[in-house]
Amino acid sequence: MLHRVNNTGSTELIFIEVQTGTYFGEDDIERVEDDFGR
Repeated sequence: MLHRVNNTGSTELIFIEVQTGTYFGEDDIERVEDDFGR
């Protein structure tokens, strides 16, 4: 699943990630290039 976060307001956006379960590794994350080449 691809997703992106965009702050359209003038207030600072704070993003909190919550993980559940027994495995908290990040070796399964796949990074994709966005519209801005990041």
